[in-house]
Order: sequence, then structure tokens, then C-alpha cells
Amino acid sequence: MALLRSGWLWRQTSVLKRWKLNWCDLWIDGSLCFYKTDSRRELEYRVGLKTGCTDVRSGLECGDVTPPESNPRENLIGVQRRDGSTLNLCANCEDESIAWKLTLLETRRNPIFTYDPYDDYYQSIPINSYHTVYITPGAGTHQVIVQRDPFDSVAEHLALGLLAGVAAGAAMRSFLWMPFLFC
Repeated sequence: MALLRSGWLWRQTSVLKRWKLNWCDLWIDGSLCFYKTDSRRELEYRVGLKTGCTDVRSGLECGDVTPPESNPRENLIGVQRRDGSTLNLCANCEDESIAWKLTLLETRRNPIFTYDPYDDYYQSIPINSYHTVYITPGAGTHQVIVQRDPFDSVAEHLALGLLAGVAAGAAMRSFLWMPFLFC
């Protein structure tokens, strides 16, 4: 998946309204991921912007949100969500805040198109949280490959495994009674 922007951002927690410093990755599919460190090993929080975001505000547009210590209000970023909640973020400087806002807005609004040279037309690819997009440079063109998220069907595989286990157990139990039927 293509990474559009990454860096350190302050994130306000939803319950206690405390500010936490997180490493943030904004992916081309609209996923905004928050990690504890820049090694990206522990995912703390994830927001889908393509489907869950209605607006992005910055600076004084964020209303009465108090920024973390030693940060001015101009560094604030507010992500308005469809459920009515707001994800409050804070950058380290005003320029970084504006860059994050513009990238968040572009990610939320723009679909991904692929060009078919044989039919000479562009096709829109619906991107959601279940797809992974790879953009690889070709010979003068760009090729877009869309694949399903490998972790999407974990629950389906778990259910199939449980069903197979129950069926195998039932079959084994019937085989164990087999010698008694022939006596």
C-alpha cells in the first residue's frame, strides 16, 4: 500500500481528553494509523477517512479545543467523523499542520483511477478498508494493482476451522464406536 504522509502528531484521547504523541501513517486507501513509535510495531488506533470523515479543520477552525503544552492553537487539526465525534490532532508547527490538513482532505476526496491502454479509458477503483493498492512504475505508465487485505477474512477462516474441527470430532467419535457395532 502506498504511504502518503507520515510523522509525529499529538492525538487527543476520546475518554480522558489527554494528549498522546503518536507516529502517524496516512495510507492511500484513507487509513490514518497511529503507532506508539516510528517502528510501526504496535498499532494503537486506526481511522478510515474514505468512509468515516466528513470534514477536516485546522488552526482556529477547531473551536474550543485546548492544544497540548507549548503548542499554539494554529497547530491543531480536527477530523470531523460521520458518527458526530471529532478526532483532535496537533502538529509540531503550523506549516506541518496545514500540510497534514491538505493531505487528509485529498485522501478523503480523491478516488483512484487506472488506465486501460487497450480500451483507451480510465476506470475508477472503489477503495475501502478491504483493499490494498500497489502503484508500480511501468514503461512510461503507472500500473495500479488492487488486492484484498489478507487479514480481512481471518474470522471466516476461524469459523471454517472450528466447523472442520467439529466435523472431524464427530467423525472420529463415530469411528471409535465402529468396533462395538461388529461384535
